[in-house]
Amino acid sequence: MKISEVSKLLCAKMICDHQLHAFDVEIGYSSDLMSDVLTLDTDNLLLITGMCNLQTIRTAEMADVHAIVFVRNKKASTEMIALAKEHGICIMESPFTMFKASGLLFNAGLKPVY
Repeated sequence: MKISEVSKLLCAKMICDHQLHAFDVEIGYSSDLMSDVLTLDTDNLLLITGMCNLQTIRTAEMADVHAIVFVRNKKASTEMIALAKEHGICIMESPFTMFKASGLLFNAGLKPVY
């Protein structure tokens, strides 16, 4: 699924796409626990989270996650956006809950981690 499709499906605002709007994500993972994200070993992962801070961007960089959707109307700070741009991470902001966002993406064909 293209990042642009994710954005449209979740009514998400593209904050920092870093030329990744055509990037494909194959697997979705929903979590507010960044320690759980660090245990994943997958490619083309979309992180769906309400944890909106610098640690989320740093975790994504360490876990090789290139796309994050912040749910529940969470807004990325300017520091987060700058760090995401530096590491080539796409950030989107969705008004939906994590449950709704995950369900919509699953129904649209995004696979779960497990």
